[in-house]
Amino acid sequence: MKMKKKMKQMAVLSFALILLLSACGGVKSVTTGAGEGGGSPGGEEPATITWMNMLHTPTTPTGDIQKLIEEKTNTKIKFSWVPDASKEERINTALASTSLADIVSLTILENASVRNALKAGMFWEVGPYLDEFPNLGAISEEQRRAASIGGKLYGVPFLKDVARNGVVIRKDWLDKLGLEVPKTTGELMAVAKAFTEQDPDGNGKKDTYGFIDRSDLIYGAFKTLSSYFGTPNYWEVSEDGKFTPEFETEGYLKTMDYMKELYVNGYINQDFAVTAKKDQQDGFSQGKAGIYVGALFDGKNLLNNAIGIQDGMEIALVNDITSTGNESDRAIWAGNGGIGGLLAFPKSEVKDEAELKRLLKFVNDLMDEEIFTLMTYGIEGVHYTVDADMAVTILNQNKWEQEVQPFSSSRPKEPGYKIHDADPLKVEATELILENEKYAVYNPAYSLESETYTTMGSELQKIITDATYKYILGSLDLNGFKAEVEKWKQSGGSKIISEYEAAYKGANG
Repeated sequence: MKMKKKMKQMAVLSFALILLLSACGGVKSVTTGAGEGGGSPGGEEPATITWMNMLHTPTTPTGDIQKLIEEKTNTKIKFSWVPDASKEERINTALASTSLADIVSLTILENASVRNALKAGMFWEVGPYLDEFPNLGAISEEQRRAASIGGKLYGVPFLKDVARNGVVIRKDWLDKLGLEVPKTTGELMAVAKAFTEQDPDGNGKKDTYGFIDRSDLIYGAFKTLSSYFGTPNYWEVSEDGKFTPEFETEGYLKTMDYMKELYVNGYINQDFAVTAKKDQQDGFSQGKAGIYVGALFDGKNLLNNAIGIQDGMEIALVNDITSTGNESDRAIWAGNGGIGGLLAFPKSEVKDEAELKRLLKFVNDLMDEEIFTLMTYGIEGVHYTVDADMAVTILNQNKWEQEVQPFSSSRPKEPGYKIHDADPLKVEATELILENEKYAVYNPAYSLESETYTTMGSELQKIITDATYKYILGSLDLNGFKAEVEKWKQSGGSKIISEYEAAYKGANG
């Protein structure tokens, strides 16, 4: 009797353990038979894949898109959606508690917790496996290097546009004032002056600015303008491997002087240093200014937002401005080397190489044009129509936003597909962004390690950001700015320089 009772208790405990493991994701059906790329063998059981990924929309998706992705990849996907606004906190907490998923979208590689987790070996190194899969194998060596940490690739890179920035200008205002599309920074300044002083909207009031900008030295106007003045992308490296921060170069100083001239003469919104992105974009669409510097694809959104407010608005997209007028001087900073983070595979969840290869095959399949189309445009005839030139027209914007748009942040690759938006302004923006790659300036330190930068980089950067704004706004002269640079060096900047130089030397022999 005691033996029967004990066996019954063990059976109950075993069943409870199975339930617990299932609830925690401990029991998986990630299969390994399709680990070499290509289609799944007939009859193979779908692999259950958990995925902690980002959500850039107000709600999670409804509809049939996930079901179709699962059918085409032979998987069952369990998404754990992380709102973009709270991603840093959520990822930090997940890393600390190792409450992770089979796939984790790491979109903030500069975050200290993320970098430390990657360097500590929490995630699989995938570099040796990429060439086993056709789409993953097509990732360029430059992109692999940009996404690596300490020379190792700890996930599949999110592939983004390499250099997407340029200038958006009110073409109708240029035409009204008899001006040409500017090709130099000097001509751009002249346009800003005219847009401020010559009543381009014809309302008889002096109520317009040339530029409208926001409180962002990177994704606002400053960094793009600095490219036109020949500023390096964060760092300049000499032939002997010496690192110079961008803010100690002539181009950076020229950019500050340019922005200061705009501010002093009133050719830019006077509150730009405290203006939010939405207010900047709304201001442009409302006709308060005629020059917007940022992502070229913003042009279409700016035009859409102007409907009913500035119905005569016409947009010119410009990506070939230089300070000299010489084609050979064309340059545009590359945002993170065309990398938007990593799709990483934690060792706590992915137990062996066979499981890893099945997950890599899944990511490889997501890069196929058919699945990219599902995650970008939806289902043909339901969400969109497409013509013979592969140009897409969305049928129902609200339905698309609810059922398709939430998947956009999960696409491993964005550029390079034949299918495209039918809108001519979006087509033009895509072409100009692709053209930018030929003139892209990369950050030579992006894949290098500096412990001081990882732990103190944001704090130290604030010294330079504050000093830059103070110089532009006139509360700091050049000597004062240089004093702040020395403060940056003494507070840890010099250590960052020496650590990057050592890492660069190690990586380049």
